[in-house]
Formats: sequence, structure tokens, C-alpha cells
Amino acid sequence: MNSLITILGPTATGKTALAAEVACRLGGEIISADSRQVFRGMDIGTGKDLDEYSVAQPLSHSVTHIPYHLIDICEPGEEYSAYRFLRDFNEAYADIVARGRQPILCGGTGLYIDAVVRGYRLADAPVDEVYRRSLEAFSDEELTERLASYIKLHNHTDTETRERLVRALEIQEFALAHPEACTQAPEMEHRIYGLLLPRQVVIDRIEARLRRRMEEGMTDEVQRLLDEGVPPERLKRYGLEYRHVTRYLLGECTKEELFRDLFTDIRRFAKRQMTWFRRMERNGVAIHWIDGMLPVDEKADIIALEARRRGR
Repeated sequence: MNSLITILGPTATGKTALAAEVACRLGGEIISADSRQVFRGMDIGTGKDLDEYSVAQPLSHSVTHIPYHLIDICEPGEEYSAYRFLRDFNEAYADIVARGRQPILCGGTGLYIDAVVRGYRLADAPVDEVYRRSLEAFSDEELTERLASYIKLHNHTDTETRERLVRALEIQEFALAHPEACTQAPEMEHRIYGLLLPRQVVIDRIEARLRRRMEEGMTDEVQRLLDEGVPPERLKRYGLEYRHVTRYLLGECTKEELFRDLFTDIRRFAKRQMTWFRRMERNGVAIHWIDGMLPVDEKADIIALEARRRGR
């Protein structure tokens, strides 16, 4: 059976650099599990850090460039869903395995990772206005209870907003009626590693990274996207950085409020990411946590040695 190595963790914990080091040791290629790095031209705000896919080889004084997948595959303004991710993942995974390489899934979008490792069956459900109107009379609690009844079928309860809750139910109803339209990751052996760092270290890294991104031109990047015609409301849906910077550019907050509020929200986001990963564990996913404070070489050795021991 083919295998998949997964490296996950909250934002700013060094996942990409570690995945690249592991790929270098095992002859691997990286599949990104990031819901925003799929978009072209959205680089600073999504933290693509493409230079991290180049691994220096001190002994030979050379650089190994690690192939990556599912980055820069969509235009800004497009909709990208968990269904599309799973479909694209399947294609990338099959391609990597067919060439005898080791696939490595790396990212912090819990839903995408969960969809692969727990075998979600997802459908590309069209918008059904009639069905949506039929839900208007129900409270969020009632809709959440209805969605919970689908857990064994769908394994995902997205209740962050009313809109996402309704969409999750819409997808479920469509999947039940059209099982032939569902997609699912193939069976494979999973080895999942998580990076665990002290919370204050993560907070300090988030702050330093945010200051660096502001200095590198994140505001200019968002202004360019607006100038190119990406609607402001769509940009606000592309994550915290794009939401807050768009608000600033529209005059809805000051520069000081932009940094303060964005920093606060990214911290909360990192906490939600850990909550998601812990929920995955409660649902039976075995995550092998690694001390994130170790040097990247040592962390990569832990994963690579285990892979070799298992004959991968």
C-alpha cells in the first residue's frame, strides 16, 4: 500500500521548511494543504515562502529544489472548495506515486488534511436556493444538530458562520442524493506529524512574521488585487490578512488598528488550528507530535528515520 507523510501544525511553526527537509531526505514532493496558497499573485498575505522549497546541501555546496503541488493553481477571485482540493490532491498524489516519489502533505488547513486522512466523501454541490430558503426558519442550533446527524457520512461540521453552516448542509443533501458525484482520497498508509511549540513562542513568531509581511508590501499586494478587479467582499473571504488589509484600504480602520486587530485575530486563528488538530485526535487520527523547538535537521531526521524503518 502506498504511504503519505503529513506534516501539520498551527501557523508560524515552520511546517514548510521541515517538509522540504524531509522531502530532500526521502526523495519526496510536497502537496500543499493551504486553502489560500492556491491563488496566484497572493503571495505575501498567504505566506507562500517559496524559497523554503530550496534546500541547501552544505557538503556539495549545491541546492536541491523540492517540487511542490497545489500552489498557484487558481486566479484571485475564484472559489476554491474542499471538494476541489480533494480532487486536486488525488491527481497530485497519483502523479507523485506513479513516479516512485514520496508524497508529503503539508499545511495548516485542518479541513483539507482531515478530508484526506479520514476519507471524507465530498461532492461539488451546486447552490440550491430553494433548499436554502427552506432552512431560513431554523435556528443555528437546529441546523447544527441536523448537520451533526451526517457526521458519519461527511466527517465535518463547519458551524463558524450561518452561511458556512447552510452550505455544509447543502453539500450533505446533494451528496446523499448523488453518491456518484462524490470524490474521496484513495486508501493509503498514513504517518502524521505535528509541530508543537510553546504558545508564547508561536505568538512571538506570529508578531515578527506579521511585521515582516507589512514591511515586504502586503498592503501593496492587496491594493493591486483590488485594482485588478477582485471584489473587496471576495478578498475579505480569503483569510485574515486580506480581510483586515482590505478594510484598511477602504478606510474602515486606521493603520494602527489594522496591525492590532490582525495580530489578535491571527493569534486566535492559531488557537483554532490546534483545537481542530486535537479534535482529529479525538476522532481517531494518530498525530505524532514533535518538539518544534528542535533544529529543523533533527526534526527531519526523526521523520525520515521512521519512514526508512517502515520501509518507505
